[in-house]
Amino acid sequence: MIATDSGSFLRAAKQLNVKQSTLSKKVAALEHRLGITLFERSTRGVVPTDAGRAFLEVARRIVTDADNLLTTAKAVTYGEVGRLMVGFSNSLSAGNLRLLLGDVLEQFPEVQLDALEIGPGRMLSGLQSRIIDIVIHAGQFEESGIRKRWLWSERLMVVLPKDNRLIEQDTIFWTDLRKCVFVLPATCSGPRIAEIIRQRMGAHGLNASIITQETTSETIASMVPYGKFITIVPESATGATRSDITFREIAEPTGAAHLDFAAWWREDNDNPALARFFKLVDERYPLVAGA
Repeated sequence: MIATDSGSFLRAAKQLNVKQSTLSKKVAALEHRLGITLFERSTRGVVPTDAGRAFLEVARRIVTDADNLLTTAKAVTYGEVGRLMVGFSNSLSAGNLRLLLGDVLEQFPEVQLDALEIGPGRMLSGLQSRIIDIVIHAGQFEESGIRKRWLWSERLMVVLPKDNRLIEQDTIFWTDLRKCVFVLPATCSGPRIAEIIRQRMGAHGLNASIITQETTSETIASMVPYGKFITIVPESATGATRSDITFREIAEPTGAAHLDFAAWWREDNDNPALARFFKLVDERYPLVAGA
């Protein structure tokens, strides 16, 4: 994985503090054992093959899960201090989630709060394996034994370059975005926002042009000023402002377009820290009829 990130066996070997020849031999031995070529070699360095990229993606997940398991094992030493692992899919730059986690840190200083910004797949596997106690997410989990509690709604904000003609309009509708190319992150809230875009555009007989990228919404927003595409983010992601972009809400017949967030957890989770977390949730976001 280091060789992939650095693009060179030489640089990877230096980071691992081993000889380049030793690293090259180990990679070659692994390729022989797997029966596939992981890297294309050239004088410019190394580039993973298609099979190599697929293999390395799985390897990254295994390493991450192993790290999470180690974190869980170490947390046992906290004893009565307690630990709460929260998985989430939206920005912490502003908004309800930032305030809620801030309350946990302030009111329960003896609780170890760990947070993971991850995609839906890892959220669900984390809940199932008990690595994660609770997930804050805008999508759905259809899984036996997983409970849901509605939390809050956030407006969806279209990110536009400062010189975009739509900024001059008092109100922006979905149909105003029909000729735009949308770029969204492939993880976190990206897939759910893409689903909403397709639904809203489809209701008007329009096909949305959507590109997903393996990067963050903040990185995508930083490229919007170049005028090739736009993006849409939850309201909580507008905390990190830039002088060359603007955020505008999207109007719908019932109000502004929005994203609904909920908490998800295993119904058999008896973690005392989770019970205290929900006490805070009930105080800040009381349930309403039909929620």
